Amino acid sequence: MSPKIRVGIVGGAGYTAGELLRILLFHPYVSITHIQSSSNNGAKITSVHKDLIGETEAIFSDIEMDHVDLLFLCMGHGRSKAYVEETTIPQRVKIIDLSHDYRLKKEGNDFIYGLPELNKDLIVQAQHIANPGCFATGIQLALLPLAKAQLIKDDVHIQAITGSTGAGQAPSRTSHYSWRNNNLSVYKAFSHQHLGEINQSIQQLQSDFKNKIHFIPLRGNHTRGIFVSAYTSYEGTLEEAKEIYSNYYNDHPFVHVVDENPDLKQVVNTNKAILYLEVHDGKLMIISCTDNLLKGASGQAVQNMNLMYHLDEFTGLHLKPSVF
Repeated sequence: MSPKIRVGIVGGAGYTAGELLRILLFHPYVSITHIQSSSNNGAKITSVHKDLIGETEAIFSDIEMDHVDLLFLCMGHGRSKAYVEETTIPQRVKIIDLSHDYRLKKEGNDFIYGLPELNKDLIVQAQHIANPGCFATGIQLALLPLAKAQLIKDDVHIQAITGSTGAGQAPSRTSHYSWRNNNLSVYKAFSHQHLGEINQSIQQLQSDFKNKIHFIPLRGNHTRGIFVSAYTSYEGTLEEAKEIYSNYYNDHPFVHVVDENPDLKQVVNTNKAILYLEVHDGKLMIISCTDNLLKGASGQAVQNMNLMYHLDEFTGLHLKPSVF
């Protein structure tokens, strides 16, 4: 058996770090050496992630780079870039960043966009990965097969609802229980920050795509999961669409194209993505279901780690859905 991957987690107190811990504590090829949290240094991990009582006695501590092979950056947007620029990170240390900081390709940015269903071959060879956004993951999985087939010929209309964990652990008015419960609201209509990476990926596969992606995000009153419904003009049959999607995802084990209209609980607590298609009057509707904290964040980050270290993609990710 190969030596275990020595992992450090920066920003260890948030939701995505907690999900990483729940996966990596039981990953057969990982040893978690350091979990850093500037606000919890010296405290037990279980003082923050209370569901891990009995699973770990680790404490929050500073990262010692000599004892790390891979860094997961689980900080807020803007903070990852600052950390990388201010910290001496040896070239041999791989990085998977879960923030928005490195997702858009710019000069000097050597991070590979970490959507395995788009860039698997590049991820296998990568040193630095920019993990996709949660909304972006679900939306791109709904659209990539069409883009690959050069079939997005019109504007795309999307409505997607996310659970409260998508807003992060820091409390706010719109994540407070008494506001969120039995409530629903639109936010960042047509201007969500994930639109940049979505357009970037569509144009990677369909370079002539110049149409608009009209995206209406909603805050849901559930805790986790993203439910996307998208539609665009389409001239083919449902059977042809299913073939396009099934062929595209044939080598991507976490994505399932199904024949029955899905519900969100089928993917919650898993790294799965479920896609469902319907054709209506020259429109193709695509439903995409994912867990925002797993396939939309930490599960996908572990999937990327597995690819970077030439492990089976499923390693550590045989997770149980909660349907009740």
